[in-house]
Amino acid sequence: MQFLFKLRSKGVTDKRTLTAMEKTDRALFVRGHFADRAYEDMPLPISCGQTISQPSVVGLMTQALNVQPRDKVLEVGTGSGYQAMILSHLARRVYTVDRYKRLVTEARAIFDAADITNITAFTADGSHGLPDQAPFDRILVTAAAEDPPGPLLAQLRIGGIMVVPVGQSDAVQSLIRVTRTDTGFDYDELRPVRFVPLLEGIGQD
Repeated sequence: MQFLFKLRSKGVTDKRTLTAMEKTDRALFVRGHFADRAYEDMPLPISCGQTISQPSVVGLMTQALNVQPRDKVLEVGTGSGYQAMILSHLARRVYTVDRYKRLVTEARAIFDAADITNITAFTADGSHGLPDQAPFDRILVTAAAEDPPGPLLAQLRIGGIMVVPVGQSDAVQSLIRVTRTDTGFDYDELRPVRFVPLLEGIGQD
């Protein structure tokens, strides 16, 4: 309950988001030296030089995405798998991609052990999305781009929502919500954030 109180105090108030986060044990995704800090509201290092985001930011991004039970969701940046598992409790289907094969393999093992069957994880260049599975109702990007990536915008269904950190440096980034309309895209700036950059290509583990 203390965990949920912390989330609420940071602005995560959507009941479905809070329930999904309560069902998802962050300790499953934090190993080694930092395991005892899994329930703290802070980003922590994971394999391949990446991080697991702090729970309050994960909650705010999930809340902004407004995932519905029939939605097909694309996550760009699997990382530890924590965000994907939260999304799996909200959506019909989650596709998640990461440029690091090791991260995808480790995340898959956690999903399998937890008997989560509606997540499909790929090693791929996430900046190009997954054209074969498009269009998506929701797209969540967990790395910062200079602008919302064109290939991902093109894979968003009309009426769909994308949440993405945008910024030209790791010091100044904004979390943006993009809604696709019949005539184009609407943009809402949500809050300042700090994420690793969105890189093209497949990473060397």
